[in-house]
Amino acid sequence: MTDAADYVPPKVWTWNKPNGGNFANINRPIAGATHDKVLPVGKHPLQLYSLGTPNGVKVTIMLEELLALGHSGAEYDAWLINIGAGDQFGSGFVEINPNSKIPALLDRSEPTPVRIFESGSILLYLAEKFGAFLPQDRAGRTETLNWLFWQMGSAPYLGGGFGHFYAYAPIKIEYAIDRFAMEVKRQLDVLDRQLADHEYLAGDTYSLADIAIFPWYGAVAKGLAYGAAEFLSVQDYTHVQRWADAILARPAVKRGRMVNKAFGDPAEQLRERHDASDFDTKTQDKLEAGS
Repeated sequence: MTDAADYVPPKVWTWNKPNGGNFANINRPIAGATHDKVLPVGKHPLQLYSLGTPNGVKVTIMLEELLALGHSGAEYDAWLINIGAGDQFGSGFVEINPNSKIPALLDRSEPTPVRIFESGSILLYLAEKFGAFLPQDRAGRTETLNWLFWQMGSAPYLGGGFGHFYAYAPIKIEYAIDRFAMEVKRQLDVLDRQLADHEYLAGDTYSLADIAIFPWYGAVAKGLAYGAAEFLSVQDYTHVQRWADAILARPAVKRGRMVNKAFGDPAEQLRERHDASDFDTKTQDKLEAGS
């Protein structure tokens, strides 16, 4: 790899060498399937194909929150997509999401199954389908969507920007880390200022805005991502801390954070979820392991 100080971009970029770092084996400049693989289908109308990353956690929290409200139609099967192994490039997955990114959802309750990809689109689809976590009045709906789209536009600077260069890149580049750390701290300040005057991000009611933003920014605030809590001085964002603590305490959030998780503490992993009783089984396994 060329030293950053000596690198001069070529006139035409070509893909002729691995770029190193985490996920290098699955990065490529072309789309489409790399292999044939039919996706499994469970018994519920909603079929989720995902991984417990922040974008995946958004959807599992949303589904668990809908179920907690009594929306039985939100029952779902959650299948693990191992992005490190390239599962997202299987033909069945690409049919649902041509962008080959998790999460992807298939709603089989409609006359013709509906595919939904991009986490923000999935949250909005579910909110409209079940009439929950999205205000019906125009002003409230718009404010909620303001924050949903803020998250979709901002998080790439946190994950693909700061997270990559701080935690995953094969070399530490001061310019890149400084550039993205500055932006992440600015984003945290945006959230902190909003939460100084509001219990939740779109107002006084928990909404899909909180469900979308928490898995990214709540995780950073609580030291659950990138090992960067001290580096970013996250304790300074006191309103974000209050908000994150309140959301972490929600039972549906606790369940949603477990689903499709395949890393970290095994006791907090529920690699696949096909019934609400799967959580009870996991709890029993944890109790037996500790006895």
